[in-house]
Amino acid sequence: MESLDIRVLSDALAWCRAGRAVTLITVVQTWGSAPRPAGALLAVRDDGVISGSVSGGCVEDDLIERTQAALQNGALNAQTAKPSLITYGVSQEEAARFGLPCGGTLRLLQEPLLDAGWVEQVLAMTAKQQLVQRRVTLTTGAVELSPALRGQAAQFDGVTLSTVFGPHWRLLLIGAGQLSQAVAQIALLLDFEVLVCDPREEYAATLIATLPGIKRVEGMPDDVVRELRPDAHTAIVALTHDPKLDDMALLEALHSEAFYVGALGSRRNQQARKLRLAEHFEISEAALERLHGPVGLALGAKTPAEIAVSIIAEIIQVKSQAAVAPVGASGCVPP
Repeated sequence: MESLDIRVLSDALAWCRAGRAVTLITVVQTWGSAPRPAGALLAVRDDGVISGSVSGGCVEDDLIERTQAALQNGALNAQTAKPSLITYGVSQEEAARFGLPCGGTLRLLQEPLLDAGWVEQVLAMTAKQQLVQRRVTLTTGAVELSPALRGQAAQFDGVTLSTVFGPHWRLLLIGAGQLSQAVAQIALLLDFEVLVCDPREEYAATLIATLPGIKRVEGMPDDVVRELRPDAHTAIVALTHDPKLDDMALLEALHSEAFYVGALGSRRNQQARKLRLAEHFEISEAALERLHGPVGLALGAKTPAEIAVSIIAEIIQVKSQAAVAPVGASGCVPP
């Protein structure tokens, strides 16, 4: 459910609309060390331009050659074209030839994108913060879409491949000061959708002008959090160091489904904040336990940039733990 794969679908749709032939390649299964997980996507345009990755660069050149050769002989243009499986690394020699780490094996599904209708549906659903399962039947190429559950993983039973697409991971920053600028910059590089709320116009205007890739959400922080309806793909970090702005926003955030809620401040300030919230708003101990503070991993950070790294590192750590699929959910079977 990586947002990178959503971008691959967006590129593939744009190419199709421009009249180009597009082939999608999906990681079906991996054995040994693998740089990309099951479900990862690569789109190959008819002229060899690609979007995404299935091996971190090991087999992409060979896949481009395969795809262009198939297009030239009409195998991927015919309406009867069906998905096909490709396996790399079945021997130590082949693994070494393609640079697969640790002698790994990679099984891929190659399919011509003859009907981009399902791509449009996936992009529309994920834009609404919905998780979507896509099932493709290898014998017919038929595609079915259905709602997916958090933690659902790619599954392959030899006939049908199921993958999950999810929305962008979102980061809402309460406050638009220097630290917020550093955090937002790193989050953008990691492909988060970054939202900033700060009723102080002078702060917000400066941040927006500096980083045009972020979106300002106007209003008081607690109102913004409530209206945003944070889901399990949303992180919220309060960085104003002003209880009048931070506390009410945190109260709303801790009662939401946000996977991460953090606040700037020393251990003493965090303890004082928890006491305020507990005494004045009767928030439960379980909800307060969700608050990360002092925010960020203990890296010994001093400068705004270093503190930003520690904050993003902790968010990524929690995000990765939250996204782990249940044991046995992959449904993969060895070749």
